[in-house]
Parts: sequence; structure tokens; C-alpha cells
Amino acid sequence: MLKVVKKTRIYEDIVQQIMGLVATGKLKSGDQLPPERELSETFQVSRASVREAIRALESMGLLESRPGDGTYISALKVEVIIQPLAALILHEKDGLLELLETRRVIEPHLAYLAAKKATSEDIERMENILVEQEVRIAEGGTAVEADTAFHHALAETSKNKVLLRLVNGIVDLLADSRERALQTGDRPKKSLTMHREVLAAIKKGDARRAERAMRKHIEAVKGHILSLMKNSLSRERITSRRERRGEDG
Repeated sequence: MLKVVKKTRIYEDIVQQIMGLVATGKLKSGDQLPPERELSETFQVSRASVREAIRALESMGLLESRPGDGTYISALKVEVIIQPLAALILHEKDGLLELLETRRVIEPHLAYLAAKKATSEDIERMENILVEQEVRIAEGGTAVEADTAFHHALAETSKNKVLLRLVNGIVDLLADSRERALQTGDRPKKSLTMHREVLAAIKKGDARRAERAMRKHIEAVKGHILSLMKNSLSRERITSRRERRGEDG
């Protein structure tokens, strides 16, 4: 199951391999890893690199070392499984789009649940977040922190812990792409407007309307990111052609 590690970014390669085996179920909670010496021989790296990878995985909650016994896959919580799986997807070809599609499936239903389950405290918290988002936009910022906080608060309002952990893991992984998307044009204001539409439906207890509003929001975000990716690819191609012409000249 394990492969020889390439010579660059050694410990990170080990981390990625083990994360992948956990994410795909080939390593399960309670499974014991081979001894450090054996891992070193299998990966064809130094034992120091193996130790560094194990420390990183322990800090992520994926491994636990038992003195005098060995290193084991932890009793996995939902978010510990989601994070490596989503991270692996993000690094695959079209991974970003697949994560956005996952948001499109999950978050409208979260809005639906939130409209049915929101308390006055939940609504007040989301209102305060949108006030903060508006202030940050007025100051010329992207308000990405408030934007993220709104989606977290919505997930919490759904009162579904599994969906909460899933969407939080995905939203956190998409932070960089969301930051870039919110840096362009009037995207921050549009995001705020759509958040308000979702919250208005939740306040009225209109689950179907909340669901539709969130789907509209996620589709708009996906479309915007696709446009950014297309423009970036076009610029790269133009730059590449110019560089080739320069070399030919």
C-alpha cells in the first residue's frame, strides 16, 4: 500500500500517503503502523523523516503513540476523517470544482434545516455577523472572515453535528479560493446580499425559500470561481506564448 517516497518534501509525502490510506479506509481506527525502522526502509527515507511525519499526524489527531507499544490510528472523529479526504480531493485535478459541487449539495439543505430549527439566539448571531460583514466591506475589505463565520453559524444552526463538521472542513479548505474570489469587483457586496436573502428566509421559517436562496448563492460563487480560473488560464497561455516567441527571437 505504501510507496517509495520522492526526495523532495519527504515528511510531507509520508503524511499524504498515510492520510490517503485513512481517507480511503485502507487504514482504520485501531490499526497499528509498522515500527519506525520498517517504515524508514519501506519509504527509503531516514528515520528522522518518519518521526517528523508521525509528529505531524499526531498533531492532526490522526495518530496516537502509545509508549512501549507503538503508533496507532486514532479513534477517529468525523472531522479527522473529513479533513484529509477533502485535502486530497482539493489536490486532485478538478478537485476545487468537486468541493464546490459538494457545497452545492450540502449547504442548501443546511439552510433548509436552519429555517426549521433556528432559535432567536441563532438569528441574532447571524444578524451580528452580517453587520460585521457590511462594516468590513464598507472599509474596503473582502470581509472573508465574516463571510466564513456566516456559513459556520448557518451550519451550527442546522443542529446536525455531522453536516456541521463536514461543511466546516470544506469551507476551511476553500479559504484561499474564497479570499481570491472576494477580492474581485463587487463580489463582496453580492455575497452579503445573498447572505441576507438566506437569513430573511430563515427568520420567516421558510425552509424552501432558504434552501433556494443558498443554492443560488453557491451557484453564483461557483460560477465566479470558474470565471476566475478561465481568465487565469488564458493569461497563463498568453504569457507562455510570449515567452516562446522571446526564445525564438
